Amino acid sequence: MRLLDTDILVDVAMDRQPYSVPAAELLERVRNGGEDACIAWHTISNFYYITRRDIGADSTLGFILDLTDFVSVAVTDTESVRYAAQLRMTDFEDALQIAAARACRARFIVTRNIADFRQSRIPAIAPERALEIIKGPNTP
Repeated sequence: MRLLDTDILVDVAMDRQPYSVPAAELLERVRNGGEDACIAWHTISNFYYITRRDIGADSTLGFILDLTDFVSVAVTDTESVRYAAQLRMTDFEDALQIAAARACRARFIVTRNIADFRQSRIPAIAPERALEIIKGPNTP
C-alpha cells in the first residue's frame, strides 16, 4: 500500500509536464489492479479546490469519482489528527498526509515534495521511484 500525495493527482488531472507522465503511469498501474494505493480524506477537498478552476467542477468531480473506483480513502479519526498535530511539522497538511499514510499502513508516501516529509517515519518517494519498485529489479 502506498499513499498518494495531492500533488500526484493534480499533476495527472492538470497534465503538469513533465510530472504528469510518471504520475499517470503510477495511477494506471494502480487502476489495473497490480498495486494498492490510498489517499488522505483531506486530499479530496484540496484536489477539488486546486483543479476546479482549471479543468472545471464537473471534470474535477468526475476525476474524483473515477479515482475512488480504484484508490481507497484512508480511514482516519480523532487519534489521527492528534498524531498529526504532535508531529510539529512546518506544514500541517503534510502532517495530515503522514497520519493518513499511517492509518492505511502505507509503506511509502508518493510525492514530488520529498523534502517536506523528512520527519516522516514512512518514507517519501517520487513517482519514478515508486514505478521502479513496482516494476522490480529485472524490468528494463
